[in-house]
Formats: sequence, structure tokens, C-alpha cells
Amino acid sequence: MNVKNELKVQALEWTGDSLKVLDQRALPEDIIFDEYTDAVGVAESIATMRVRGAPAIGIAAAYGVTLSVMTHYSDSAANWKDKVTSDIEILANSRPTAVNLFWALEKMQQLLNQQTGNPIQVLKQAAIQIHADDIKANQTMGELGADLIKEQQTVMTHCNAGALATGGYGTALGVIRSAHKRGLNEIYAGETRPWLQGARLTVWELAQDDIAATLIADSAAAWLMKSGKLDWIIVGADRIAANGDVANKIGTYSLAVLAKQHGVKMMVVAPVSTIDFAMESGEGIDIEQRHQNELLADCYINDDSVVSAWNPVFDVTPANLITAIVTEKGVVHHPAENGVKHLQ
Repeated sequence: MNVKNELKVQALEWTGDSLKVLDQRALPEDIIFDEYTDAVGVAESIATMRVRGAPAIGIAAAYGVTLSVMTHYSDSAANWKDKVTSDIEILANSRPTAVNLFWALEKMQQLLNQQTGNPIQVLKQAAIQIHADDIKANQTMGELGADLIKEQQTVMTHCNAGALATGGYGTALGVIRSAHKRGLNEIYAGETRPWLQGARLTVWELAQDDIAATLIADSAAAWLMKSGKLDWIIVGADRIAANGDVANKIGTYSLAVLAKQHGVKMMVVAPVSTIDFAMESGEGIDIEQRHQNELLADCYINDDSVVSAWNPVFDVTPANLITAIVTEKGVVHHPAENGVKHLQ
């Protein structure tokens, strides 16, 4: 059974026996799907950013657990659950910041613990349902977010929070898709260094649906705001703390500070599964540090070089810089006032 997704862009495809992952590192030049039949391969696809975006990571992890059960389950093997548990730990260690990863793994682990017979079909159906629920939630958030945007307003997005980063449709790009259907036609995308998700993924994804977007350098955002042409910054999230602080792709915090200075509104779009209700504030969020070689030119990658690089992948935007957090359960206006605990 495949999950229904009417968009041209699909980051994940479940075949029933394997998970096909669109290698987003190769976009937009090449469309390459890597196929995985075990959890270790899925974990590697997450760690290497073949699949990225908090919701998509969670979905991939759920399918990874399913593949682990399919690999190890046997009526005669007494330790098959131990092997699955080991695979779940490998999946959990693939990326530290995206809370959807741990939400999905916990959900699958609880379901696994409840099984007394052959668990394969139950786990398969659970992963498929997680995938389908994410698409439905995206579509709901798209409409709720579009309600906040007037037809003639101008928006900017950062990184890629679209179908490529979710089960389908997108969070931030889901709002932009829904708003575009209502007449929104001024869309800017920041290039988003160092991986250039905006340049490689967002504008490509929108183009697949014939949605025009203007690409800008990250450093041009302040000048765009100064011109008075921008009304909303719309982004996704990798983890939201209970007080409404938001961890998202590096550069989001600086955009929020600039938006506050220029009177531009800030919208965060994410499913409730992205909220870490146990995390009181963004101070406790673990920020992933990726290898410095992702930033350094080849000539600096040697033992004798005096040049190094600092490469945090996320930053934390305080709730007081956010105008609205949009979830499938509703919109939280001015989250700094009451946080998001009521969505639990």
C-alpha cells in the first residue's frame, strides 16, 4: 500500500518491502532514489541528509523500524526484539535536533511492545498511517496559515519546509501552496547556506507545481525588508519548546530579529509532533554541529591548516519574535504570551 500524494514531488516512497528515498543532495541536477531494505540504511540516509526535514525524518524512521522488524522477526528467534531495539537506537542517533524522529520512534516502540504475535503487518500499517497523517496535517496547516495571509501580501521562506521535508505538501511551503491558490504571487526564497536548500530545493520544488518564486541571497533579506516589500517570513521547525521557542535551520533567528526591526510578521508552521512538551524553553534544545569540512574549501582540509569552521545546523528563535505558530490543531497567536502547552 502506498500513501496517496498528488504532488509531483515526493521525498519518500514506500513499496511495501522497501523505502525509496529521494537523494536531496543531488537536486536539482539529478533525481536519484536510493532504496533501503533495512533500518541501518535508513539511518544512514538521515545522517547523510539524503532525507531531511523534521517530519520526513520522523516518517523515514517509522519505516526504518518496520524494515527492522521485517528483517529480524522470526517465531523461532528469541532475541529478535533485541535486534530491533538496537536498530531503533541507531535510528535515534542519526540526527539529534528533529524531535519528530524521537516521536516516531517512541510511537513505533510502544506499538512493538504491545505485540504478542507476528508484528510485521501492524508495524507496516502504523508507519503508513504516520505518513498519511502527516500529509493530512500539512494540508490543514496550509489552509490555516493561508487564512493569515492577505492575497496581495508578499512572503519569504527559509531553507526547505515543503513536500521534500515532509510526507507531502509541506509545512511552510504548504501555507505558500494554499495561499498561492488564493492569489498569492509574490514569493521569495532565501538560498540558505551552507547547503543551499532554498536555492537547490525550494525554488525547484515550487517550480514543479508551476509556482513562481524569486531567489535571493541570505544576506539580501534585510535590504528586502527595508524596501517595505515583505509582509511575512514563513518557516518550518525542527523542534518547538513548550514556551514557544523554535529551533529551525540556521539563519532563522537572524531573520526573526530583522523581521522585528522592520515590522515584518514571523510565522512558524509545524505539526504538533514537532513540539517537545517536556522541553520548557529553547535553552535546552540540542543544536546539531555538523562537520567543519562542509564549510571549508578543499585547500583548508588538511592537518597543517590553521583555518577551521564552526558549523551549527540550527538556531533557536525566541517565542517573543514569533507572530504565530501554525499547527494542525490550530494557530497559536503571539506564543510568547502562553506558550504551546495547551496543544498537548
